[in-house]
Amino acid sequence: MADESQTQHSLGDRSARVLANTTKTPPQYDLITPRWLVRLLDWKPLESGTLRVNRVKDNTSVDVLCGQKDEQPLPETFVDYEEKPREYTLSAISTVLDVHTRVSDLFSSPHDQIKEQLRLTIESVKERQENELINNDDYGLLKNVPKGQRIQTRKGAPTPDDLDELISKVWKEPSFFLAHPLAVAAFGRECTRRGVPPATVSLFGSQFLTWRGLPIIPTNKLLVGGESSPKAPGGTTNILLLRVGEKKQGVIGLYQPGLPGEQTPGLSVRFMGINRSAIGSYLISLYCSAAVLTNDAIAVLENVDVGNYYDYK
Repeated sequence: MADESQTQHSLGDRSARVLANTTKTPPQYDLITPRWLVRLLDWKPLESGTLRVNRVKDNTSVDVLCGQKDEQPLPETFVDYEEKPREYTLSAISTVLDVHTRVSDLFSSPHDQIKEQLRLTIESVKERQENELINNDDYGLLKNVPKGQRIQTRKGAPTPDDLDELISKVWKEPSFFLAHPLAVAAFGRECTRRGVPPATVSLFGSQFLTWRGLPIIPTNKLLVGGESSPKAPGGTTNILLLRVGEKKQGVIGLYQPGLPGEQTPGLSVRFMGINRSAIGSYLISLYCSAAVLTNDAIAVLENVDVGNYYDYK
């Protein structure tokens, strides 16, 4: 008869897991953002990578007649154009992904290694795209705000008065504000302090603060700490207001359609072959630019104080 005091033994968790499968997620990537700006811009396809923006010269006014007397002579007029219009050429964002064939052959279950490597690389390229749309030295939105469309904050933190002044600069059908999440939070605090909490609106299934009915779109590509404005001290950033769309003479995105290996508009993936070291290479290329069609399509509120930036890092 067995001793009832004898310790009962059973298969332990650690040993049991040797025979069990583990459910795995695809790789999670902290740096992926919603990239709202890319979604909200109107995108214009180009025929050969270049857009020429023709403008009326010096905002020439057309001489017209308003009257009831038949004997009045008709005015003669014409509309003059700029003789040297600006041209925008698409910029390339490219990288080469290398994957050893041994890795893709042996370790592609349950998640395809090549597919996941391409997905993460494409996400990085698209993040760079939104950064370039805002900060590029040639076509970036911050670099293309005319001098007369730049204003300074009244007290440091963004206030309703500041955003109202931005609207006065882009008053013809403005579309949305663009701000760093810390600037959005700072504006919300100012509104609450004044007793005018901003309303919200739902876009793409997400909630956004608004001011005067215009959504305030967050992006971390409007940098904080002086990186987006050489004169801005640490803890400051900028807020943009845009009018978008070609029909509205606003801001538009530019891309090249019909690329070989096109995955999404303007982005292509091409297999470059396998070298003698058994490494397969894939070229990921994205061609894009942005154009501000008229000067009053964009304005910026500069040196917006969001507090001690390093407290949030």
